[in-house]
Amino acid sequence: SNPATYTGLLDPIRKAFAKANGVKPGLFSANSEGACPNCNGAGVVYSDLAMMAGVAAPCEVCDGKRFMAEVLEYKFGGKDIDEVLTMSVAQAEEFFGGGANGSSLPAAHKILRRLADVGLGYIKIGQPLTTLSGGERQRLKLATHMGEKGDVYILDEPTSGLHLADVENLLGLLDRLVDSGKSVVVIEHHQAVMAHADWIIDLGP
Repeated sequence: SNPATYTGLLDPIRKAFAKANGVKPGLFSANSEGACPNCNGAGVVYSDLAMMAGVAAPCEVCDGKRFMAEVLEYKFGGKDIDEVLTMSVAQAEEFFGGGANGSSLPAAHKILRRLADVGLGYIKIGQPLTTLSGGERQRLKLATHMGEKGDVYILDEPTSGLHLADVENLLGLLDRLVDSGKSVVVIEHHQAVMAHADWIIDLGP
């Protein structure tokens, strides 16, 4: 899984590619019809070394891009599906926001806006979730739930690994949640977050 699949972002992207090229959306899923037949869409080939741990090497057929060569010939806004999935959230937000390239996609832009709001503008939309930190995964989950009807949000150390400027962005987001009538409970040691809280419950020695 990756941020695009986890948040549902890939669905409008696949449909946009399919519509622009007159083909099926399934071609633009690396685990479906468009998958590289050599690595089955994994992008890597695993070698079993018997007495030692297995080794993963980039697939020689797709060069780690996960898709069949013919799928990469289909374009949307001048980009192929691999080029889109290697974009950062910030780059994709700008790309799907429209502009001269004719790539306006409001459904995708809305999800990307939420990902940027939680301070994930720097992650690639197609990178494996296993490469994200715990704090990043939490904020990814928060971004998906922001579009739903929820009353209480509980976050556990959401600032882990965040730059101070990103902490400020996250605090602004939490403020907007509270202002909209939500209750936000944050388990945190970061002093900037504690100073920002309406109430503090101090636990432990």
